[in-house]
Amino acid sequence: MAEELLKENAAKITGNLTWSLLAVAFLASFGSSMLYGFNLAVVNSPAEYIKAFYNETLTENHHWHLDEHFLTVLYALTVSIFAIGGMTGALLVGRLVTKYGRKGTLVRSTILVFIGGTLMGFSRWFRDPWMVIAGRFITGVHSGISLSVVPMYLGEIAPKNLRGFLGLVPSIHICIGVFIAQVLGLSELLGKEEHWPLLLSLVLFPTLVQLMLLPWFPESPRYLLIDKGNVYATVKALKYFRKKGNIQAEVEEMQEEQRSLSSVKTLSVRRLLMDRSVRWQVLTTMVVNIGMQLSGIDAIWFYTNDIFRDAGIPEHDIQYTTVGTGVIEVIAGLLGILTIERLGRRPLIYGGFFVMGLCCAGITVSVLLQAQLPFMKYISVGCVVGIIAGFCIGPAGVPYLITAELFKQSHRPAAYTIAGCLSWFSNFLIGFVFPFLEEATGPYCYLIFCAICWGVALYTIFIIPETKNKTFLEISQMFNTKNSIRKEEPTPNSHLKLALMNGYGSLGLHDEN
Repeated sequence: MAEELLKENAAKITGNLTWSLLAVAFLASFGSSMLYGFNLAVVNSPAEYIKAFYNETLTENHHWHLDEHFLTVLYALTVSIFAIGGMTGALLVGRLVTKYGRKGTLVRSTILVFIGGTLMGFSRWFRDPWMVIAGRFITGVHSGISLSVVPMYLGEIAPKNLRGFLGLVPSIHICIGVFIAQVLGLSELLGKEEHWPLLLSLVLFPTLVQLMLLPWFPESPRYLLIDKGNVYATVKALKYFRKKGNIQAEVEEMQEEQRSLSSVKTLSVRRLLMDRSVRWQVLTTMVVNIGMQLSGIDAIWFYTNDIFRDAGIPEHDIQYTTVGTGVIEVIAGLLGILTIERLGRRPLIYGGFFVMGLCCAGITVSVLLQAQLPFMKYISVGCVVGIIAGFCIGPAGVPYLITAELFKQSHRPAAYTIAGCLSWFSNFLIGFVFPFLEEATGPYCYLIFCAICWGVALYTIFIIPETKNKTFLEISQMFNTKNSIRKEEPTPNSHLKLALMNGYGSLGLHDEN
């Protein structure tokens, strides 16, 4: 009886896209996810100027005489230290979102961008290369926090029929951030030797906008009810985000989840890893998040100019070719947002990874045949575009979305900590190792990425269920068979209902008999 009631309520939990939902999704992503994309690509254009700055200042300050290999290592550290910061931030996510909430964590973490952006902006004036590296690390900490918290926040405020759409808003902002970095990095704009510190410090402006406006929006209703037990604030937040719709059914679904977690506190990472009831969810989170970073996309973003140079693109055309790939990123990201609620999560994941794997193999073949067949350089560029398009249409954002969908409220913070740490470690690994991997294996290194992409695609096809239009409890029940857990039947006389009181609610025990 209780299960039938839960399904009946779940069917009612739908909603329309309101201006408040759209505004908070774009605002949260604008000051967080967009900065992640911007920081991924911003060091690509001024790479030679940054290396020259390191050489000059370290010679002046420490009388070091740096060879090209050491400069490459130092630049690789500059690129990859961002990921080390991200991994540090990911480790903090669980505690921060439990203590300060989802929105509260986003607002408080903006201070990191102001510190990091200021360090990078004044590094040339102080003639200190370590300010660049420190600034990259600190902004990485912010991205490590926000890259997990933004999809968690949006996934919890969205009605189930819009969770995919809103969940991919951060991914399109990542693509936009990459595109903005590529455009501003043109030699006609900020891609000049005297302007690269300003280019790196532009992260300050989106963060300022977010800090001014985001505090005016409500906290996650699920956090307010399940974690804090504040029904009044929950209903108020839902009314703000929904405007109309069956708020009572939605609160009842949250209360049902709260009842199922009545004896379970928020899990630590260690307890989550030891919890056999969610082992397949944890494994899925690991596979998709590691696969997302080891797919080769970070190598493409970090070293786009070098890849195009190796493909034979004329030096003066490389920056414009790079900007062209940014346009493809945005278009592919928009296509993913517009189709996810129609196609579902799974097709976007395995379709995107399959295209990426095919294009990685294409880069290897085209580079090997480029000497004999000059037109192959255009095939190589096309494969780079294909990797970017395949990534942005699905793998860029869906892994963060399904990390929220696969877990209940008590497990979600620890799940995001695991996902974030693995994702950022993989990001660091690619950023630091790729130049040396490419030097050692040449174009064959892309075959490694091909194997990873197709492996994740196959895992998605055979293991991951479709989560479209499902409540969090329904998704958990879908994994019960894989986890060898019997479906628990809620006792009818303990079903929690929303008692309406002057337009607001209070928790009450409702007897079904």
